[in-house]
Amino acid sequence: MSYQVLARKWRPRSFREMVGQTHVLKALINALDSQRLHHAYLFTGTRGVGKTTIARIIAKCLNCETGITSTPCGECSVCREIDEGRFVDLIEIDAASRTKVEDTRELLDNVQYAPSRGRFKVYLIDEVHMLSSHSFNALLKTLEEPPPYVKFILATTDPQKLPATILSRCLQFSLKNMTPERVVEHLTHVLGVENVPFEDDALWLLGRAADGSMRDAMSLTDQAIAFGEGKVMAADVRAMLGTLDHGQVYDVLHALIEGDAKALLEAVRHLAEQGPDWSGVLSEILNVLHRVAIAQALPEGVDNGHGDRDRVLALAQALPAEDVQFYYQMGLIGRRDLPLAPDPRGGFEMVLLRMLAFRPADTENAPRQPLKPVGISQATVDSAKSVAATPVVAAVAPVAAPPVAAAPEPIAPAVTPEPVVEAVVIEEVVDLPWNDPVEPAPVQQPAVEPVLETASEQPELPPMPLPTPDSVVPDAPEWAAAPIPEPTVAEVDAATPGVDLDDEPPLDEDYIEPDMDSAYSYLDDLASEHAAEPAPEPEPELAAAPATGLALQWLELFPKLPISGMTGSIAANCTLIAVDGDNWLLHLDPAHSALFNATQQRRLNDALNQYHGRTLNLTMELIKPEQETPAQAASRRRADRQREAEESIHGDPFIQQMMQQFGAVIRNDTIEPVEALVAQG
Repeated sequence: MSYQVLARKWRPRSFREMVGQTHVLKALINALDSQRLHHAYLFTGTRGVGKTTIARIIAKCLNCETGITSTPCGECSVCREIDEGRFVDLIEIDAASRTKVEDTRELLDNVQYAPSRGRFKVYLIDEVHMLSSHSFNALLKTLEEPPPYVKFILATTDPQKLPATILSRCLQFSLKNMTPERVVEHLTHVLGVENVPFEDDALWLLGRAADGSMRDAMSLTDQAIAFGEGKVMAADVRAMLGTLDHGQVYDVLHALIEGDAKALLEAVRHLAEQGPDWSGVLSEILNVLHRVAIAQALPEGVDNGHGDRDRVLALAQALPAEDVQFYYQMGLIGRRDLPLAPDPRGGFEMVLLRMLAFRPADTENAPRQPLKPVGISQATVDSAKSVAATPVVAAVAPVAAPPVAAAPEPIAPAVTPEPVVEAVVIEEVVDLPWNDPVEPAPVQQPAVEPVLETASEQPELPPMPLPTPDSVVPDAPEWAAAPIPEPTVAEVDAATPGVDLDDEPPLDEDYIEPDMDSAYSYLDDLASEHAAEPAPEPEPELAAAPATGLALQWLELFPKLPISGMTGSIAANCTLIAVDGDNWLLHLDPAHSALFNATQQRRLNDALNQYHGRTLNLTMELIKPEQETPAQAASRRRADRQREAEESIHGDPFIQQMMQQFGAVIRNDTIEPVEALVAQG
């Protein structure tokens, strides 16, 4: 007996034997069981996903001697003849070889004759998109109203080429590609029944090479069995397919992690022995980096589609998140530029060397942070490896800290006795809210004394100028509730004269401040439109106690520190709790813990060291401050100025006259203090 290939031997003969395509099978089974039969079906999908197989099973379901059923017996003469391809009432037509309109007319001439053996005459037209436009036109009328004993089943891999008139006359079912997991599962069952030894890695290679087609997977398995002399081994399959050894991709990545240029070039040399497609190698590296990024954000989201889930998780623990994003972006750009390189291998090596040359700064004992628990994002993972200070940084920024006297002096506010519009306080126009002078609250004894300090043990801080009565608390900045925008060079120069930008810690340039004013205006418009629908207002948060002692000194010190970005936002929501020599303790509001990490603490510590001219040991704890923080003080002051501006408008005689004579209405949401308008202009 001649050998029968696996693709034909294991072709499903009933819906129960089908692999996948549940969404199609469910509709067909329910239609057959309820006798709701359509006269035309259209199956679309890539090659080898089961279009012709489903069509033949439908022909058996319609003509089985047991009756119309979704479970044909498979033993009657009709079922056997359909399985053997010799059933007279199943007419299979290859549209690719019969594209002319004369062929279609000959087919339609036979439609009028009743079936010879079966209950229905089934026309299976494969690759129907190959028919000419005249053939489609000739088929339209019969396809719309065929005789009751005729069923049309159309199959195509390119449904976009079908006319809309054909699509509207058919029930269309789109068959999905087979995933590598499903292909490997089916191949495992087939090879187990066939008693063929195999390796799991070999099946994963075949599953990916099949590219969604189960028939291709079976054909490749036949080829692998012949190549491996009755066995399916990973090395043989890799040699047969000419694919890249996935382990060599990990060798390249490990060399990148270690920063070993010699090992990196050695890995490239081993790759070159296989004569690979270098663009394909870069694609494999990018695929691995993509899965590593998924593992860092959501460990359980990593699939085992390549059979290397454990390796991916290990890389996710060893490689910082920012390095993953850097390597991925560098690989994308390198893959785009690879055709421009004089030599593909040289271009590939240059991409890897570029990754190595521009990789984030490293230290010998940089800690590796383990994966967070399931469901917690890795977006805020802080890696000391990528931001640790190096001697190069120290050489770039040798400028000493500016003296305290160099800080800009606040402009005394103008005081007017009458509450008119022009009497709103105009302060110095500085866009950086943390550079405004701070007005402390009246000194009074707080209800709860700080736990970590006492009157006898509290050390003296360095002398600082006492606040003047005319000093003011800055406006409530946007970083009180959102990330801080990066200041311009002119703004930083105005806030910290004599300090070069290179002297400051790296800025957080990836954070973009949202336009909160536009957001608030949009919400106000919505509220005015739905004013008839009252909604409960949220209860206001209790204000913190006025700052005294160390907390008050922190309010005075904060505007003078050379910090910005997220570091400024964190410092603005802190308060000073205890000072023991050079050891400082700050409490940070836990609501802002998402912005806090070891890098931000280090930057704040460096700013304090630069300001005081000595080394301080800063400790920060996530405890809600009991006294007012700089952010809360700024927010309170802005609210006070807003209230004063509104009272000034409402109390203006001219405004009151307009309200009385013309029925004018004041919209408080359009009132802004004068200094806010000046800053915007």
